[in-house]
Amino acid sequence: MGLAVAIQMDPIDTINIDADSTFAMALEAQARGHALFHYLPQALTLRDGRLYASGRPLHVVRQHGNHHRFGAFEELDLAGLDIVLMRQDPPFDMAYITATHLLELLPAEGPLVVNDPASVRNAPEKLYVLRFRELMPPTLLTLDVAEIRAFWKEHGDIVLKPLFGNGGAGVFHLRSGDDNLSSLLEMYALAHREPVMVQRYLPEVRQGDKRIILVEGEPVGAVMRVPPEGEARANLHVGGRAQKTELTARERDICAAIGPSLRAQGLLFVGIDVIGDYMTEINVTSPTGLQEIARLDGVDLAPKIWDAIEARHAERRDRRPT
Repeated sequence: MGLAVAIQMDPIDTINIDADSTFAMALEAQARGHALFHYLPQALTLRDGRLYASGRPLHVVRQHGNHHRFGAFEELDLAGLDIVLMRQDPPFDMAYITATHLLELLPAEGPLVVNDPASVRNAPEKLYVLRFRELMPPTLLTLDVAEIRAFWKEHGDIVLKPLFGNGGAGVFHLRSGDDNLSSLLEMYALAHREPVMVQRYLPEVRQGDKRIILVEGEPVGAVMRVPPEGEARANLHVGGRAQKTELTARERDICAAIGPSLRAQGLLFVGIDVIGDYMTEINVTSPTGLQEIARLDGVDLAPKIWDAIEARHAERRDRRPT
């Protein structure tokens, strides 16, 4: 039986259909006979304790320049749907956090939200990973310049990252003797009040930053993102090159260590980033990489994700009182 699936995401008309993971998930859902609806995060409305969204029926097709068709706008009563995919892109700001609070108000017998909104709120990618610091490179969170300089002296080259940045924005590699630290911190302070993340630079990043996809806490695929010459970041949208890869024994150990926590928190579809032997981030908001893995490995991970979603939905349905 087909399910009613609402996708909470950014405008679908601007996506790259050759790279967007949400598009791949929508195609698979549609192939399974599920009815799709699309709405923007700002379309959420809470009225008399019930959550609605102004959305439209959606049909997708892998055709450049004509990849989607909308039906007429309608008021979606989200409690009456089966699945809500929370797939808008970061930044993880107060608007994002507010959306998680609203989705958390849906009744227990209502739709399955993927990923679980409370867990998404509690798992910012650069903070949630700190629960597994034994798997991370040496890391410091602070605004104290003296602390950063001491860390820098101890570990050599360092990387500075804004805590709630995304897509590699605001990431800097500082080498020994660089005199830009104070200026960088002043720049961060203009836009952020939270501490900055400082990590030991991992030269293995020149070989690539590996994105590993986990479904229900189990690794199902990976892609290596290799930074271009003269660039410290491997993100694909800043010029990183996707490369075929396999999981190492160390990476499987990392996945085994974090998997139970992901499953327990309803973080069904997750992407982690690994450089060398170290995990650097856990992405739970809108993980990407599905289409790159499909092209390089010939493995479509969208069916695995939908198998897991449908299994969770069936389990919830079976628990409902008759």
